[in-house]
Amino acid sequence: MNQLSNFSCNIFFTFSTRFNYLPFYNAPNPRCSVLACLCLMHVSYSLLVMQCSASVDILLLLDGSYSIGKRSFERSKHFAGKLCDALDINPDRVRVGVIQFSSTPQLEFPLDSYLTKQEVKEKIKKIVFKGGSTETGLVLKYVLRKSFPGGRNSSVPEILIILSDGKSQGNVAIPAKQLKDRGTTVFAVGVKFPRWEELHTLASEPTEQHVLFAEHVDDAANGLYSTLTGSAVCSAVSPGCKIESHPCERKTLETVKELAGNYMCWKGSKRPNAVHTSLCPFYSWKRVLIKHPARCYRTTCPDPCDSQPCHNGGMCIPEGLERYHCVCPVGFGGDASCAPKLSLECGVDLLFLVDSSSGTTLEGFLRYKAFLKRFIQAALSKDSLANVGVAQYSNDVQIPIKVGEYKDALSLMKSIDTMHFSGGGTFTGKALRYVMQHGFKSAPAFADVHDDLPRVVVLLTDSESRDPVVEAAKYTRGRGLFLIGVGSDFLRAELDDVTGNPKRTVVYSNPQDLFNKIPELQKKICSVDSHQGCQSQALDLVFALDASAGVGRENFLQLRSFISSSSLQFSINRDVTQIGLVVYGSRARTAFALDAHVTSAALSQAISQAPFLGGSASTGRALLHIHDDVMTVPKGARPGVSKAVVLITAGSGTEDAVVPAQQLRSNGVSVFVVGIGGVRRDTLLRIAGSPNYLMHLSSYDDLRNYKDAILERICEEAKSPVNLCKPNPCLNEGVCVLGNGSYRCECRGWEGPHCESSKAPGSCGRGERQRQTAGSRREGHSG
Repeated sequence: MNQLSNFSCNIFFTFSTRFNYLPFYNAPNPRCSVLACLCLMHVSYSLLVMQCSASVDILLLLDGSYSIGKRSFERSKHFAGKLCDALDINPDRVRVGVIQFSSTPQLEFPLDSYLTKQEVKEKIKKIVFKGGSTETGLVLKYVLRKSFPGGRNSSVPEILIILSDGKSQGNVAIPAKQLKDRGTTVFAVGVKFPRWEELHTLASEPTEQHVLFAEHVDDAANGLYSTLTGSAVCSAVSPGCKIESHPCERKTLETVKELAGNYMCWKGSKRPNAVHTSLCPFYSWKRVLIKHPARCYRTTCPDPCDSQPCHNGGMCIPEGLERYHCVCPVGFGGDASCAPKLSLECGVDLLFLVDSSSGTTLEGFLRYKAFLKRFIQAALSKDSLANVGVAQYSNDVQIPIKVGEYKDALSLMKSIDTMHFSGGGTFTGKALRYVMQHGFKSAPAFADVHDDLPRVVVLLTDSESRDPVVEAAKYTRGRGLFLIGVGSDFLRAELDDVTGNPKRTVVYSNPQDLFNKIPELQKKICSVDSHQGCQSQALDLVFALDASAGVGRENFLQLRSFISSSSLQFSINRDVTQIGLVVYGSRARTAFALDAHVTSAALSQAISQAPFLGGSASTGRALLHIHDDVMTVPKGARPGVSKAVVLITAGSGTEDAVVPAQQLRSNGVSVFVVGIGGVRRDTLLRIAGSPNYLMHLSSYDDLRNYKDAILERICEEAKSPVNLCKPNPCLNEGVCVLGNGSYRCECRGWEGPHCESSKAPGSCGRGERQRQTAGSRREGHSG
């Protein structure tokens, strides 16, 4: 079983080193990682999966004398708890009691006090060391006289387990024999440095099966189980399991006499005035650790992990005698046996652009190579529609693996192995321009690359660029390339500039976390061409513009221009998208309601007339105004339609906005926050409620660059399921009730589908009068 456990560990370690990836990358020794420790725990767990399940009374005698000492006594308690793990403690099966002994016996708890395993273990933990002399014979006589405290009738087997160092002050042989003659099975467990002769005297026959060593905790617990099972006290071993002996060692400290040398000594003389001298031997005494060879017993069972059911470097963890589960590397886990779970099912031309500069370091470059190989192994199947290539850059750019050059994952990974670290400066802007011009060129090597496939560049970098990236990235994106950035968390701002959309940025917090990002990267690659806009998506959208003096008139005009150009991306009419606008300073004003304009031309004209207010800003008052007076059914909001507010602010006056924003979200309205300039990100995050709803720009000019990213996020949200009762479509305090894919209004003193009609006491309501009138007209017509 030890060999099996080591083999499982070696499988995982081999997988890790083969792909230049060690779990917990910074650990000085990869075998000391958490997963490796799980491997080392494998044997211990397997030894204790079985329990003695029978009607049996077990009394533990804990030596609490000074010769044991407090520290060894605590180890005895730990061992006693481990023994409990091998016992099926239950009122109808195994019961456990404890006596502590030293100068006198002390009953800690009888057999009928605690009837669950957890209760017994907790009580053992609380036992306090007594101290005193080791009177083992006295406690045996106590048991002979009082029997097993709290025990059952004589038909229930009695087992005595003595934990001691075997250094008793009195005779133990006679009371021990009397107990065994009475039918009690006695186990003697050595603690600290025991006297094994005394423990053998205490134990039942055969002594080699009834003497255990507490230092070998799991072996001893398993040995107890094996002996009880072999003697038929407990139920028989499970099918396939067997009890076998193995050599083991037990240790003790003994005092030995050694010759120190021969020295002149006076022997005396019969003659007066005469001294007789001679050489005399001198001896020294010292304590030495002596190991005693012994035989131990263990129950071994077929391990469910013997068949190596976990593939792709997965580690098998047994769960009992028949079940197991696999701990799978990132990118695997398509089933319980770690089959690949990722696949680039989308058709893309994919180029990885790897930072090979001195800023990333050799270690970082090797980590990226390992990441690429892991990604390819996990995400590329033989039926994959993706064409993959790899470029690397520092001062210059190289493309060692052209897009689509290799069709199988193994060849691709071998080629990645041949890539060498360059060193030099980090020129990301230059690299982006280069791959735009040369990364997807049509050539014989690109014969299978289809021009109609989306072209994706995944940038892997761990250092800041020495040259500007914003214009280079805009140039690259403007020519149809999708950019995805992967890097350390401190590079988030630069990566956002590269991608032009925070949704296409992947950041990791530590080297190990990089490998956890493989599933996220796979999703981003396959979603680059899925944005269809909101042309056919029903949406109620309200823009809230900061029109305070803190923004200034010139910047406000830029905000208006941004809203106007953004509105052109939507299909404006009653059935698809409605847009409303609120401007605010110290007070909020509705520039136009959701249902005010039904054409793009009318909407643009209305946006151009939105007033600049000046004064101080109160963002909270603006959001509250939208909640109460804009995003409501009477003001044009439509039941069953996605709803969103886009708040654009320079940050002043945002302290009062958190609660109104939460009210909007609770009412089914998404709140997107676009912060500009030096506004505190933590304040904006509390308003947005999540980083997914927050975008922080450095200047008003950046609004143009991030328009697509903002609109894409809004459109994604518009596709989410909606609650037909949020906001409440029922008027006059009517209660909205969902059911059968629709809703109804329960009215109180009102009537109509939305509780819109007054119902006067003692008379027909307006709705009823209308129905009566219509009925009269039909009758008149038919007559």
